Amino acid sequence: MTAHAIDATATRQFGDNRSMRPANTSAQTLTLTRPDDWHLHVRDGDALHTVVPHTAAQFGRAIIMPNLRPPVTNVMQALAYKARILAAVPEGMTFEPLMTLYLTDHLPPDEIARAQEAGVVAVKLYPAGATTNSDAGVTDVRKTYKTLEAMQRAGVPLLVHGEVTAPEVDLFDREAVFIDTQLIPLRRDFPELKIVFEHITTREAVQYVQQSDRYLAATLTAHHLLFNRNALFTGGLRAHYYCLPVLKRETHRQALLAAATSGSAQFFLGTDSAPHPVHLKEHASGCAGCYTAHAALELYAQAFDSVHALDKLETFASFNGADFYGLPRNTGILTLQRAPWTVPDCFAFGEATLKPLCAGETLSWRVVNRQSLWGITATSA
Repeated sequence: MTAHAIDATATRQFGDNRSMRPANTSAQTLTLTRPDDWHLHVRDGDALHTVVPHTAAQFGRAIIMPNLRPPVTNVMQALAYKARILAAVPEGMTFEPLMTLYLTDHLPPDEIARAQEAGVVAVKLYPAGATTNSDAGVTDVRKTYKTLEAMQRAGVPLLVHGEVTAPEVDLFDREAVFIDTQLIPLRRDFPELKIVFEHITTREAVQYVQQSDRYLAATLTAHHLLFNRNALFTGGLRAHYYCLPVLKRETHRQALLAAATSGSAQFFLGTDSAPHPVHLKEHASGCAGCYTAHAALELYAQAFDSVHALDKLETFASFNGADFYGLPRNTGILTLQRAPWTVPDCFAFGEATLKPLCAGETLSWRVVNRQSLWGITATSA
């Protein structure tokens, strides 16, 4: 990773979130091995033509979440979905969608062998009702044990949305309770099953992963590194900061950022970028999900820069995930430049409109040639 010196550029502060404040750093450019996104939602249909180019402009590969309607529960569906995604990759860009299956109470164990043969890389566990399009999710993890046994034998990772959904559990405690009641017993019963604890949000989750063995890793989103739960309410109720798992207290955000910048191989990038049309976000019962694919690397750079850890970004974004999945690291490069630019207010999203996280705000880092995608230019702060 290389860096060249200039004065730090002032950046607009976002609410009451310390990590959006500029660090006193001297890096002007940052060149790193092309990264991967190990947790991504791209939806389907016309929407693909907006969101897939945003991701393909930065990442070499991405783990594609299977929570469509209906969910992707077999190899044929996964391969058909992959073809639709590839058809939305702009000419001249190289991008590989890494497909997953949606774990249900009834996913047959023999589907795992077919998935592995077809290049499907993982299986996703959504507790029923935990998040968007999780209605068909797992009602009792014990019902999936034969399939999990097949995954452990084959070395196919299990990707976990780690929250309980019992109504008596406080929303902000769902992740910690999941560790105690679900994840610890699961790992005891399947000690060599590779598990990714996705989009962790709490100090308890960080500590649990740090104390675990090589079969457990975790992804971290940019928005959970940058924002605490105050962002949901600064100046009013801000729907575009609502995600699941929800943003947590500042103490948890600090623990997540420390983990991301620690250099530990157990933590890696997963945006959980989750697009929804504006009319469904800005709604009395707004959808959960933050859209960050438009500026994913810029947002992560801002977070790492805030604690003077830009030298740790490449390991987190480009190496750790590939190593955990047993895939080769990418060979291309991506360059970020310290040059203020304004995030677009919205994007076309099929016949609807998509509002990105930090719309209309100024970010201090941008991917070089970003303007070729949207026709935007860097602006003065």
